[in-house]
Amino acid sequence: MHPYRTHTCAGLAAANVGEAVRLSGWVHRKRDHGGVLFVDLRDHYGITQIVADSDSPALELLDGLKLESVVTIDGTVKARAAEAVNPNLATGEIEVYARAATVQSSAGELPLPVAGEQEYPEDIRLRYRYVDLRRERLHRNILLRSQVIASLRKRMTEQGFTEFQTPILAASSPEGARDFLVPSRMHNGKFYALPQAPQMFKQLLMVAGFDRYFQIAPCFRDEDLRADRSLEFYQLDFEMSYVTQEDVFNALEPVLAGTFEEFSGGKTVTPAGTFPRIPYREAMLKYGSDKPDLRNPLIITDVTDHFTSSGFGLFEKIVGSGGVVRVIPAPNTADKSRKFFDDMNDWARGEGFAGLGYVTRKGGEFGGPIAKNHGAEGMEKLYAQLGLGSDDGLFFAAGKEGQAAKLAGAARTRVGEELGLIEQGCFKFCWIVDFPMFEYDEDAKKIDFSHNPFSMPQGELEALQTQDPLDILAWQYDIVCNGYELSSGAIRNHRPEIMYKAFEIAGYSQQDVETNFSGMIEAFKLGAPPHGGSAPGIDRIVMLLADEPNIREVIAFPLNQKGEDLMMGAPSEVTLKQLRELGIRVVEQPKG
Repeated sequence: MHPYRTHTCAGLAAANVGEAVRLSGWVHRKRDHGGVLFVDLRDHYGITQIVADSDSPALELLDGLKLESVVTIDGTVKARAAEAVNPNLATGEIEVYARAATVQSSAGELPLPVAGEQEYPEDIRLRYRYVDLRRERLHRNILLRSQVIASLRKRMTEQGFTEFQTPILAASSPEGARDFLVPSRMHNGKFYALPQAPQMFKQLLMVAGFDRYFQIAPCFRDEDLRADRSLEFYQLDFEMSYVTQEDVFNALEPVLAGTFEEFSGGKTVTPAGTFPRIPYREAMLKYGSDKPDLRNPLIITDVTDHFTSSGFGLFEKIVGSGGVVRVIPAPNTADKSRKFFDDMNDWARGEGFAGLGYVTRKGGEFGGPIAKNHGAEGMEKLYAQLGLGSDDGLFFAAGKEGQAAKLAGAARTRVGEELGLIEQGCFKFCWIVDFPMFEYDEDAKKIDFSHNPFSMPQGELEALQTQDPLDILAWQYDIVCNGYELSSGAIRNHRPEIMYKAFEIAGYSQQDVETNFSGMIEAFKLGAPPHGGSAPGIDRIVMLLADEPNIREVIAFPLNQKGEDLMMGAPSEVTLKQLRELGIRVVEQPKG
């Protein structure tokens, strides 16, 4: 017999009754029923109920063990009484009568309980992550992550993509987020950078003639953390040669839709081939966001023209100075008190906005200062245009276009949640397309890239030479699911003359381009195919599928909100000897 187990703790069933078996695992729960001890023994695979009575030589040892001790049980499989069968357990028809027990490892006082899913402080959970990972929900999440990655890899391979690995030690890039720098011992004073993404390498693979590349790529960005962002993360990175934007969409949609269908647990998924394409400007108008949650049925509308000569002086003044007025419907709110609308206004102020105006309507009667000043006739015209009913309220976001869109988008989400309008049990995908190539930087007082400087502008060189830069669109796109951006992507600019011109518009010289991006620009001068790709985030995909609010719940060993590893003590100080080898001196930061 194997020294530790003949079966796993999920491997026994009614067919095994009467067999002598050996199991090993953690003591998950114990229940003493008057001289009969029941122990739930847990391993990676599941739970088996162990029974020891006064006749069992194992009783005394098992009774004295603390929870989470590791033990090996020798025993006999017995059928449970009909009334004791547990249909929620894979081994629910049987139990193992313990004839002997061997302690492999005794557990001390636990920093947090494993059985049950009660909330526990995050700092404790992260400091003792190896215990936290034993808990059912988190253990299930990490298994889901592995299964999702395996499914993505299989689907990409079946589509003819080949997996390659790209370097982890690379050159620092002046574009994008802040790099993590790695000092070189052999080249004192010089630094590698951990890749924010394998962007240049995957494009160079296309130049090298490999046609369809992918990898489950580790990426690193030294940026502030939030619920859906981590300093280190993984993405399904891919690139394709000789493709249009539609070719990229047609390649990725079956992979994402198929994976989500496989692990959705019965939730509906937007079918491959039907992901809506929403232009960026339309998304910002209708949803107030370039990552819209399409489960929310509310649509934002621009009603600026209704307030050019309104009796409501505040809006008239805003419109007269170049601002806009956007509205968010609040359907069927006749039964809502004035407090509901005032609370929304207070919420907007708490988010840093000037406020959120509103109109109430009950049985066709308008209420609130905006309706009073704008007049019943004006409100009737507005409601008729919007197709609103006699019991529908309305919220107003007014100001400069960018701020009004941001407030309207946040309010759309808030109203949808407060009124219970968000559709449940579904994953709704869409593509955001036609991003502007350039934007005006108010702080720097100059034109700059708005999204990705290496994207191909729509209209290519001719557009750069003849159009207003702020009117030029790019072959850039984002894939969004339930309000989360999973990935940005683009058809790449593979022609040096177009790249030089695009960077010139943004204030960079040809020399700047050749200095900062020499590897890529030189490669493009030696024959580069048209190519494009994307890189959906693995962590966010699993977070959505696991229905978790934070990516730390789907990462085995995550950092905390401050970017610290509480379990291993990183980041940590290093010795003076190590610093001398690297030619580095630590400069103490000024206090205050």
